[in-house]
Amino acid sequence: MSLSQRQLALLLIAPGLALVAALFLYPLFFSLVSAFTGPDGGFSLQSFGKAWELYSGDVVFTVVIVLASCFFTGLAAIVIAGTLTLGENRWIVGTLKALYRWPLFIPFIVAAQCMRTFLAKNGLMNNSFVSLGLIEPLQAVSFLDWRGIIATFVWKQTPFVALLLAGALAAIDRATLEAGRNLGASRIRVLIELALPQVMPTLLVALVLSFVTMLSVLSVPMMVAGSQPTMLTVDMAFRINAYGDYATANALGVITYLISAGAAIIYLRRGMAQEGAR
Repeated sequence: MSLSQRQLALLLIAPGLALVAALFLYPLFFSLVSAFTGPDGGFSLQSFGKAWELYSGDVVFTVVIVLASCFFTGLAAIVIAGTLTLGENRWIVGTLKALYRWPLFIPFIVAAQCMRTFLAKNGLMNNSFVSLGLIEPLQAVSFLDWRGIIATFVWKQTPFVALLLAGALAAIDRATLEAGRNLGASRIRVLIELALPQVMPTLLVALVLSFVTMLSVLSVPMMVAGSQPTMLTVDMAFRINAYGDYATANALGVITYLISAGAAIIYLRRGMAQEGAR
């Protein structure tokens, strides 16, 4: 008996669907059930009340850190992609093209360890400043706090955003950009006023993906900062490892889901608005 085209398509995607169900949907369902279950086994918001009472400051800290990291990542990616696309100095463009993608292949845990040795009070950055005579040894300050988290996230995610943005910029009709240059506009003005509006959907997608990625990282806030306030991933790991409190940890996970969903909704609403405008 021959299979219909619909049945064959379902058969081909069945392994992928099973993998998603086993590794994502089931853990998500289990987390939701655990978060909304009280000590007596019935429906309860007690875990959320406990999570908010203990970690409301960390919720705000997490959102601020991730948003700030996305902002600086977007700026850095625009500079890199704009230089690669509109730059006229071949040496600068070639050097940047060869170097900017390296952090893509470095895991977050390795990036965190690198930043620990770079941003510490006696780390490479401060020692270099002292050697150059820019600061005195007693003026060295550790950046292993919220600044280190942002620096690590920006350094790690900028290549990903810049790669997508550079591809989108390269696909733009060059005649439009050249027309702006012929009318006397600088490269910066051409980039900001002509090129960026055309690739803004790509930039938004990259930043939303970076937002979700940074929101889920455990190693960076734990290794780089390791102090209060901290990010929600550290709080979840602490509740499980120190107290075996899966209910509160899952409540924090649901809060993280909602934050991620907020970023996704903003992206979807923008996409639907653009589709409606067409």
